[in-house]
Amino acid sequence: MRLTRLHVDLDLRPGAEIDLPSAQARHAVQVLRLERDAPLVLFNGDGHDYSARLVEPGRDRVRVLVESRGDPEPESRLDIHLALGISKGERMDFAIQKAVELGVTRITPLFTRRAQVRLDGARLDKRLEHWQGVVVAACEQSGRRRLPTLEPAGGLEAWLETAHGDGFAGGLLLDPLAERALPALPAPESGLTLLIGPEGGLDPREREAARRHGFQGVRLGPRILRTETAPLAAIAVIQALWGDFRDP
Repeated sequence: MRLTRLHVDLDLRPGAEIDLPSAQARHAVQVLRLERDAPLVLFNGDGHDYSARLVEPGRDRVRVLVESRGDPEPESRLDIHLALGISKGERMDFAIQKAVELGVTRITPLFTRRAQVRLDGARLDKRLEHWQGVVVAACEQSGRRRLPTLEPAGGLEAWLETAHGDGFAGGLLLDPLAERALPALPAPESGLTLLIGPEGGLDPREREAARRHGFQGVRLGPRILRTETAPLAAIAVIQALWGDFRDP
């Protein structure tokens, strides 16, 4: 039986008893219907899993005993920063979820000229909170013990002024019209920044601005991929060529 794995923003130490936060408590007791002495795994993003046991599955209070700390998560051989044009609802959720599962270390949502989503103020704050929840859930599912960083959303042009790619000057711009294929590039030294547009891609002015800031256009085969498919495919290729998909 697969153990329940939950993220908690709490200090975790073997031997400590802690109350689960309300959301995790409801999920453990009301959704999963865990009973007293049920085993579970907790993590707080410090790089470790913590074995725990449910000692008080109450309606108003769910208390667990932290029993032991697991081995640290191995450091990734490649630091992947995904800069992603904001797309509609489930498409953006899917792209973030799969990027986390595939091992990105940082995600920056970007507003672009062709973006079909307009967010500001409280609506933007709520959406960022939602995306953070997607990141956490993907870590819970995939076994990651460190949370990727979700950067604040911003405009593409402003981000380009401050963005610094790793390994490939300004980074990589996924562009179906580019001459070079991703596998033809040399291996990055330690990491890279991958820029992908929203539905309809970046417009010509944005692609030119990215190139002026050092981004190198690359393509993934002869087909045009959907905005939620492109990050998955590109990160998988990157991991297979230079990252975690290779033999240790």
